[in-house]
Amino acid sequence: MSSIRQEDLIQSVADALQFISIYHPPDFVQALKAAYDREESPGARDALAQILINSRLCAEGRRPICQDTGMVVVFLKVGMGLRWEGDLSLEDMINEGVRRAYLDPVNPLRASILDDPAGRRRNTRDNTPAVIHTELVPGDLLEVTLAAKGGGSENKAHFTVLNPSDSIVDWVLEQLPAMGAGWCPPGILGLGIGGTPEKAMLLAKQVLMQPIDIQALRARGPGNRIEELRLELMDKVNALGIGAQGLGGLTTVLDVKILDYPTHAASLPVGLIPNCAATRHLHFTLDGSGPASFTPPPLSLWPEWTAPGLAWGPPPVEGQPGLERPGARLVAWSGPASARRVDLDTLTRADTAAWRAGEQLLLSGRLLTGRDAAHKRLEELVQSGQPLPLDFRGRFIYYVGPVDAVRDEAVGPAGPTTASRMDKFTDLMLGDRVGLIGMVGKSERGAEAIASIRAHGGVYCIAVGGAAYLVSKAIRSARVLAFPELGMEAIYEFIVADMPVTVAVDSRGESVHASGPRIWRMKIASRKQ
Repeated sequence: MSSIRQEDLIQSVADALQFISIYHPPDFVQALKAAYDREESPGARDALAQILINSRLCAEGRRPICQDTGMVVVFLKVGMGLRWEGDLSLEDMINEGVRRAYLDPVNPLRASILDDPAGRRRNTRDNTPAVIHTELVPGDLLEVTLAAKGGGSENKAHFTVLNPSDSIVDWVLEQLPAMGAGWCPPGILGLGIGGTPEKAMLLAKQVLMQPIDIQALRARGPGNRIEELRLELMDKVNALGIGAQGLGGLTTVLDVKILDYPTHAASLPVGLIPNCAATRHLHFTLDGSGPASFTPPPLSLWPEWTAPGLAWGPPPVEGQPGLERPGARLVAWSGPASARRVDLDTLTRADTAAWRAGEQLLLSGRLLTGRDAAHKRLEELVQSGQPLPLDFRGRFIYYVGPVDAVRDEAVGPAGPTTASRMDKFTDLMLGDRVGLIGMVGKSERGAEAIASIRAHGGVYCIAVGGAAYLVSKAIRSARVLAFPELGMEAIYEFIVADMPVTVAVDSRGESVHASGPRIWRMKIASRKQ
């Protein structure tokens, strides 16, 4: 009979969460590299390159893959014969492991969890509590599967109860275009089919913890209806042409995973949950012999990049913490030679009027930051006639909530958040009262925001979601200008140098998230004729 000490579980959870914040699963890296190799869309290929480079850079620097270090989801299989040494509940042990991981001073992870969700929405400051699912099973082992799911992908979850005669494929293909790029494709789709509504959603989440194996399935051929459904959805979803970051391309999903469960004769519940380009999950087992240990994947897993657009720094000092190997270290991505260099400190609306959707830029100068909570505060100040805390006129704002800096960093990983959450504030921010001329985020903008951008002659750009540490390398300094009590949602001023972005909505209201997928959907369809 196994006897598990509570400290072993706490430390194992903490170590596992630190590990998945830094290292992509090897199967994901391999699938992403294969997608990069076959991608033909220049914009999507550039985005895939940034995600892969970011992944390797995080493995070398031991820093988070994404600034959104996720909400912790844990699946436990508890052997009915095991014993515990300790005085904490199982839930408390898991949450202490989460707390320890997210407050680690060597690699702090962003605390994103708010309590009182329908009220004051206060940050718990340590990313607790986790969402825990527990199953009692025969035996005396403890099996733990955990994930850190970011808000961008979680917000794109969907559920329906179809009629038994309805097509699951048709429903999924209807949802994908509406999901846009806020879930940071390419990623993995998880489907739960059957059971009851809550069971279908749980299955959709649980199946995302399985390894990527769609190409192996394709090679051997399907053996049942679920495997046939996976292959059909994989091909038809990618034929939509949404592509990496929604820019249009050949690969939108790297795999489609499905779990099913018996259901009522009158029902067909279906849950759909995506995993994003920051896919993070891990499985370990405790048998009473001590805490789990995790071995980093070899750096040979990632490609050695020698393409134009890469800037390599000097060899790191031997023994410098956080670096896994000596040699050259990637410190910047400047994109294609055709990228337009932009000085944010002298930029005018006349300058941005010349930009076109899909054009790649390198931003330098002073860049403000702000996201949901800061925009709400600014709206309240304007509505009450109070002065704003700083002058926004002629400036750009970046939708970001960065990770705290360590060592010599100006800021920790600082990738974009989903811009559509700020759509309702766009007219205020671009209007005369505030006076912004541009915004940077990720994913598409809604019709209301695009109309406001066109009316005010503004512009919206995207940085690559899933390349947070790479983006942070372009940030030379950071200081809080307003609302420090909001933590990562405070308004910062970044000084950036050659920060890579793509024009997503130009001053005429043209959107690359509309044109890109449309073009590539037509190209893919023409090849099948």
